[in-house]
Amino acid sequence: MSRFAAAVVVLALLMFPVADGQVVDEPGLLAQLEQLFPDAASFSVKSGTPPHYKAFGPAAAGAEPKLLGYAYWTTELEPLERGFDGPIKMLVGMNTIGEIAGVIVADHREPYGYFSVDLPQWPHQFDGKSIRDQFKVGVDVDAISRATITVTSASRAIRNASRKVARAHLAPPPAAAPGAAVTPAQ
Repeated sequence: MSRFAAAVVVLALLMFPVADGQVVDEPGLLAQLEQLFPDAASFSVKSGTPPHYKAFGPAAAGAEPKLLGYAYWTTELEPLERGFDGPIKMLVGMNTIGEIAGVIVADHREPYGYFSVDLPQWPHQFDGKSIRDQFKVGVDVDAISRATITVTSASRAIRNASRKVARAHLAPPPAAAPGAAVTPAQ
């Protein structure tokens, strides 16, 4: 193969996005995605704006697999939330109705993380939480004494990232019936 032909092939591969149907083959990441979506049969590669992975259920014979939800890194979405000592890297899963499927705290440099965001119960408080909730520390998110900045920043990162992915990929909730109580946006 000539150098020119090889260059054309390489350039073509760089210009075309990775197909959505490919699967995640990175073992550590795959284990994290499976933790967020235990019923998933496969996951897409990261793609889109904002960047995300898609979790798919098993496909029935001759049918497309059902989309179970999206997973995304809080550190890949703008604006970047910073804790006391930098960003807190979390992988968040959200189902197709805008509820948090799970949160995995992957990395941080917080001096008080060992008794706040590192504790297993801290990310589990978000399981099943609607992205329409306030995510306000001391109201609907557990407050942790001496780790206010860490917990507030991490909660805000989960909320903001989830809402950004939802705006891009989920249908808006149905309009309220006339006369029904309306909850104000937070």
